[in-house]
Amino acid sequence: MATPEFTAEVVGTGSYLHGDPIDNKQIEALLGPVPEDILDGIQVKERHWMIDPDTGEHLVTNSQMAAGAATAALERAGIEAGEVDLIVMSTASPEYLLPPAVTFVQEHLGIAECTTIEVRSGCAGFVEAADVARGYLERGTHRTALVIGSEAISPLLVPMYRGIDPERIRMRDRLVAYTFGDGAGALVLRAEPADPQTRAGVLGSSIVTMGGTKKPGMQVIGGSTHAPLHKQVLAKRLMELKVDVVESGKFIPHMITRSLREMLEISGVKAEDIALWVVPEGNAGYMTSELEAAGLLTDEWLALRDKIYENIERVGATGSAAVPLALDEAARAGRLRTGDNVLLLAIETSKWKYAGMTLVWAG
Repeated sequence: MATPEFTAEVVGTGSYLHGDPIDNKQIEALLGPVPEDILDGIQVKERHWMIDPDTGEHLVTNSQMAAGAATAALERAGIEAGEVDLIVMSTASPEYLLPPAVTFVQEHLGIAECTTIEVRSGCAGFVEAADVARGYLERGTHRTALVIGSEAISPLLVPMYRGIDPERIRMRDRLVAYTFGDGAGALVLRAEPADPQTRAGVLGSSIVTMGGTKKPGMQVIGGSTHAPLHKQVLAKRLMELKVDVVESGKFIPHMITRSLREMLEISGVKAEDIALWVVPEGNAGYMTSELEAAGLLTDEWLALRDKIYENIERVGATGSAAVPLALDEAARAGRLRTGDNVLLLAIETSKWKYAGMTLVWAG
């Protein structure tokens, strides 16, 4: 394989979280309590929603959150929006089926013309989007790319509780509402001339769907073309978010073990060489207990578990926004230095897929 003429280097990160955080006591008032041991398993203590939790009214849109994160990333990079010639965005919760949400982000940023690409995915989508952008930059066809992950999940939660006595709400619906948050994260990638003598840019990436023959672990059903619309409108909820919590607990440890091993091999680095591992699916202690129960405490995991950076406790499960929100928080907290090897790894339960990328932090 020919060596790319350019490397794609991270020069800025940014986040957008709407309003004040909503803690578990506020969720309890809306939907009722869940047992403490289950709360510990969910791990989320607060989250941000783009709706008014009491009325369900939308206070901001998905694309506005995405544009907010993009603006923050551009400011941090010292780059004007007019310099952006590529925007790649991942979301599973756009405002419309068409036009793509990424085109509204372009509009919010005031960019008259640029290349726009949208990835329809959840947790894995941001890393997929970053890999798409990286390809354009390494080929030299584009110079400056915005990569964005944004999700507006709270609108799907409102029908679970609005106008319903909390005591009558099913436990599985409560678990979903306690778990998810909204938000957006972004990074700016810049094409720089490749130097064979310098370690820079992306070292390796991998995207694998492991559940081609498995039932989905997560589905958003409704409001699309899976069934006649005249039948969909008769459903109890026009759109419904379904999560297979049991199967997730069984299969995710195997996904983490495999994806970690494959990513290190593809990137040509050892676990000991990774400075920071952004894996927003949960904290190291919780995941260690899951892996131990599954008999999967590998040498790679043991070498990396103290290098994990995640923020699910503070933002909830945020789908496409999970990886960039955690990466931006780590960067702002001073956890990254120029030359560090950073491993991004996202596990998505929709059809049991993972996306990973190892890169050298440009500072």
